[in-house]
Amino acid sequence: MTSIYIRTATTNDVSALRDLIEHSVRELQAGWYTAEQIEAAVHSVFGVDQQLIDDGTYYVAEIGGQLAGCGGWSKRGTLYGASHYDHSRNDVMLDPAREPARIRAFFTHPAFARKGVGRALLLRCEDEARMAGFRSMEMAATLPGVPLYAAHGYQAFEAFDVPLPGGHSIQVRRMAKQIKPLS
Repeated sequence: MTSIYIRTATTNDVSALRDLIEHSVRELQAGWYTAEQIEAAVHSVFGVDQQLIDDGTYYVAEIGGQLAGCGGWSKRGTLYGASHYDHSRNDVMLDPAREPARIRAFFTHPAFARKGVGRALLLRCEDEARMAGFRSMEMAATLPGVPLYAAHGYQAFEAFDVPLPGGHSIQVRRMAKQIKPLS
């Protein structure tokens, strides 16, 4: 079994995270979205969300000292999008008793795909959200991510298009899951 080390992302990670995200999107989303959609997404919706880093809810997964993936959760209203993607920004704090926490910005380096990186990050996010008092999680999953989230109990309940530059868009699935509160 591969040993996955997860730590909280810092501002010092931003450059490496940008590279990982671009590499991940270009390789792992090919076949799901067109080359034009991928390039438009890399330069708009996909990227680092500095708010997640500032909130301490964004994580880096490492295997053998190499950056293997990243992902986080949010206690804010933004459902998807990088810091510079104004279309979806909503930094209002969520009420854990009434609203779901958000799963956000999951990307795996292609060399580490299907080695448990996404699962490890997802479990960390759910645990942290649970400790913050949240009872449910929600996300806007890209099409290649849907199988991972479905395998971990997330239910898709809505499909919608995310607008991209140049008149493009990508389809995503809104997914949700109840998480058990701490006893």
